[in-house]
Amino acid sequence: MVKSSSAVASRGGKGQASAGQVQSLTRALNLLQRLSESDIGLNLSEIAGSVGLPVSTVHRLLNSMRQANFVDYDEQQSLWSVGVKAFIVGNAYLNKRDFVAQARPFMKQLVAKTGETCNLAILEGDSHVFVAQVECTEVMRMVIQLGSRGAIHASGVGKMLLAALPEKDAMEIIQRTGLPALTAKTITSPSAFARELSLIRQRGYSIDDEEQTIGLRCVAANIYDEYGEAVCAISISGPAVRITNERIPELSAAVMDTVNQIIHAIGGRKPAK
Repeated sequence: MVKSSSAVASRGGKGQASAGQVQSLTRALNLLQRLSESDIGLNLSEIAGSVGLPVSTVHRLLNSMRQANFVDYDEQQSLWSVGVKAFIVGNAYLNKRDFVAQARPFMKQLVAKTGETCNLAILEGDSHVFVAQVECTEVMRMVIQLGSRGAIHASGVGKMLLAALPEKDAMEIIQRTGLPALTAKTITSPSAFARELSLIRQRGYSIDDEEQTIGLRCVAANIYDEYGEAVCAISISGPAVRITNERIPELSAAVMDTVNQIIHAIGGRKPAK
């Protein structure tokens, strides 16, 4: 059957409109992600420059998102920031991942017991993402932004989550991310890193021995679901002057005891060695 040129043109127009809508959606999501990285908000020029889009395009997209409450605009300071609707949508992720809410009381107990900050992170792609934190009361303490990512090869939770993967999968991630030296103590050799993961699997916990930041130490362990799969890792973090080598046995035992309680609470089980 021969199609009329007008029908073909009409269908082509719809395809172009659909592609344009997808592009606008992608750009809007990129803008939202960029805003989430700022604590105080960004002005229009800063946003446009950081995402490589014309100011007029960014302004149009932001206004559309503002109408839906996904972004806020401070007229006095001319700053754009994440809106309440974005928070509601993002918070739905934590509601879905019930283990975060279930883990929080145990995290508070761990902070009270050790005097150090407790963090909870998940593996997402080739990096770990912090989704919960309970801060200690010390002046010197680790503070993170929820949703932030860390160097997976140099952090306690990152190494712990990698150790839960089959060795082939863990090393493929390392091949993609590399082992950049963040401090003089960062493990930068693939063979040495493989040995580190083997040691972590044997003892059941990991240590960030100033590998990510000089003066900061972490002790971490995994939480497993009913299938024996690691759903997240928790850690305690603090300055090396408090998390000394002498305290590692005590602190690692406290972390492992806490994860065992959480695993029991969520109906999980540790994988067979």
